Amino acid sequence: MAAQTVSDHLLERLREWGVEHVFAFPGDGINGILAAFGRADNSPQFVQSRHEEMSAFEAVGYAKFGGRLGVCMATSGPGAIHLLNGLYDAKLDHVPVVAIVGQTARSGMGGAYQQEVDLLSLFKDVASEFVQMVTVPEQLPNVLDRAVRIALAERAPTAVIIPSDVQELAYSAPTHAMKMVPSSLGVRWPEVAPGDEAVREAADLLSSGTKPAILIGQGARGARAEIEEVAEVLGAGVAKALLGKDVLSDELPWVTGSIGLLGTRPSYELMAGCDTLLTVGSNFPYTQFMPAFGQARAVQIDLDGKFIGMRYPYELNLVGDAATTLRALIPHLRRNENRGWRETIESNVADWWAAMEREALVEADPVNPQLLFHEASKQLPSDAMVAADSGSSANWYARQLKFRSQMRGSLSGTLATMGPAVPYGIGAKFAHPDRPAVVFAGDGAMQMNGLAELITVKHYWHQWSDPRLVVAVLHNNDLNQVTWEMRAMEGAPKFVESQTLPEVDYAGFAESLGLQAIRVTSPDQLVDAWRQAFAATRPTVLDVHVDPDVPPVPPHASWTEMKSTAKSILKGDEDRWGVIKEGVRTKVAEVMPGGGD
Repeated sequence: MAAQTVSDHLLERLREWGVEHVFAFPGDGINGILAAFGRADNSPQFVQSRHEEMSAFEAVGYAKFGGRLGVCMATSGPGAIHLLNGLYDAKLDHVPVVAIVGQTARSGMGGAYQQEVDLLSLFKDVASEFVQMVTVPEQLPNVLDRAVRIALAERAPTAVIIPSDVQELAYSAPTHAMKMVPSSLGVRWPEVAPGDEAVREAADLLSSGTKPAILIGQGARGARAEIEEVAEVLGAGVAKALLGKDVLSDELPWVTGSIGLLGTRPSYELMAGCDTLLTVGSNFPYTQFMPAFGQARAVQIDLDGKFIGMRYPYELNLVGDAATTLRALIPHLRRNENRGWRETIESNVADWWAAMEREALVEADPVNPQLLFHEASKQLPSDAMVAADSGSSANWYARQLKFRSQMRGSLSGTLATMGPAVPYGIGAKFAHPDRPAVVFAGDGAMQMNGLAELITVKHYWHQWSDPRLVVAVLHNNDLNQVTWEMRAMEGAPKFVESQTLPEVDYAGFAESLGLQAIRVTSPDQLVDAWRQAFAATRPTVLDVHVDPDVPPVPPHASWTEMKSTAKSILKGDEDRWGVIKEGVRTKVAEVMPGGGD
């Protein structure tokens, strides 16, 4: 029997950590590991993307939707470089991902050898919590174990670099000797809670207000019941940072929806009027959407002390697990018997959803993009996993989709990079092959990344027990979010050379791969299109021709932004008449009951 190599032991150690999938693309810098996959009967499963950046995004989607470690792998030089954008997405959204990358042989290092890149320096920022190169077999278990534990502990990407010649060496375990570092598997995480005195002080502060607000982020996931109880006792409204959209159901009448640049009017009003604020599991960065400084007394709860006390002058900053801390807090809260504030919140929320429906029904040429999301919201399965790309699709994801029950959702929250939605959906399907997934992507994102990754969908979808992966393409031949940002922020008209996209038949491409394809060129086709997609026995691409002139302008847009948009139109924007028509229709639908009918 051949001796176990370093690569063989690498895969064995990953299996022992419970890793079932490695999202990767091959190259000769990892040939030793590829050979080991063959000897291990492809366990863990090597999931081949079309590009290393997509491998990293798939690992991020897998970690986000699966609630577990994501692992990606790439060859030396260009392969390692391509991972970076996806790993920065993991870093900025606090997602545990381990990157395993090849390197030129040790004998060639320093010799300007082919594909030789200083990977330790390259990964020093993106994998700042831990990056290390394995140079002898005895080093492997400790380096890999630390990469896994630190990624999980810090909710961050880490990197393990393995030169190509080291991959093929016979594995030799570390011994009980000087300058050897034996290692062990596994970790048990504590339930972290602040002390009793701090909890009582926080309860007194929060109970002192009459107009309480709660802001939650992805760190509050797993504390749904506790947040609902706190909100009920205090009579509070709850706003959600974008990465926390799936923490609470939007069917609760006091959940105001998303907050911030892509947020809702009720969330804006909640923060503008509150006198106390509780922030749970959120590092929401846009302070202009928080209560005015000095307006509200505030408490923050977060598991990570590095991100506590930021963004707002909190009086009390409690380091602790969200659910554990809230359970300790609840017995000390005093019930707010004055329900006038809560009634106002619920009225604002009801008005908002009515306005969103009116906006979705505004006539457009040919399809109002909001209607695509509005109809999806009514038909989404209760266990759907939803990914949205960056761009105008993120606006409608934030405002038009009503999350309920066990739905999960995510996007590139902090990096806001283009192109992760389709690979997120693929990662989600590998994490939960028994659940349906839905992806919303602009045509710019599809041309950047999505079309190629539909080939990955074709390659693997037969492995999923529930084959439904629906990719809805917002087909408007415009890089729409930037077009509107230029109008609103720069007062500049659409710059056609940078903003207009070449025409692509997305449905035709999907059909060529054997996927179900549905073209939508009229609003009356949408209901049946979603129905067909969710009833399908294979993945589906909805090629939806939407109107680029429907404004994704937030309901709390400033006068300066509105004035800049008007200036851009006067300067000769090629879509000026459509922008004026759709802008007026949309605003009327928002502010006037029955408007837009």
